[in-house]
Amino acid sequence: MTEDTSKELTPELAAWIGTWKAALQQTLSQISGQAVSLEISTELLPAAESDLWYLVTAGGGARGEMTFRLPSSIGVRLAQMLMGEPESAANDLTAEHKEALEELLRQVSGLAATALVSSVGKVQLHVAASSAPSWPAATAVCLHRPGDAASPISLEIQISAALLSALQMRPQEQPPSPLPPPSSSAPPPSGSLERLMDVGLEVKLRFGSRRMVLRDVLALSAGVVVELDRNLQAPVDLLLDGRIIALGEVVVVDGKYGLRITEVLDPGSAA
Repeated sequence: MTEDTSKELTPELAAWIGTWKAALQQTLSQISGQAVSLEISTELLPAAESDLWYLVTAGGGARGEMTFRLPSSIGVRLAQMLMGEPESAANDLTAEHKEALEELLRQVSGLAATALVSSVGKVQLHVAASSAPSWPAATAVCLHRPGDAASPISLEIQISAALLSALQMRPQEQPPSPLPPPSSSAPPPSGSLERLMDVGLEVKLRFGSRRMVLRDVLALSAGVVVELDRNLQAPVDLLLDGRIIALGEVVVVDGKYGLRITEVLDPGSAA
């Protein structure tokens, strides 16, 4: 099935799959620095024991599960793209590659969650590496890079019966909202505040914290691991002058850390 035959999908499922395709295209385009176009196909990937599986658990406006399945060679290529490594023909997937690939899919899910608000409402998406699912797929499609691209990309999406049922039960009142652009700027405020708009302010990210007794601080040395009070799925704080002004998810852009804002806090609620 190419783009023209995507009409075979129900409108609800086509909107869901189309949103994930657009999110993956945008993420890969930002990382690679060039436009990446994908097509939807019902011709699924050949199965192999070395295939990589990632489980997406959806909650909120649409509840259920879906999986990404991709060949190990494609996983290595996508991880190299995110890490800024030169592309190689080696299929050895290192621990660093696995972490990078999971982070890439988290970035994709963040964009998808934002775009899905208008069609399914606010939805929470959790991505984690997994094995092949125990549940049978109610439907499956493949996203692939068309033509004779120098860097082929192919991955399979499997939808559980629970998620498919949740999508079909929701009426499509309006098409999904477009994905947000990589960056946007608000018009400058008028009045006397304009003269302050070019004042530089330092903001910091806080991944977590902990209290330590003095003897533990004095015992610190290279190689010691300091455990923080926050798990990996918890949002990261954006601080301005020591006060939390926003929460977000850590992303990687051109080999540098970044923050995708998920919530801007009211001044009265910031701690």
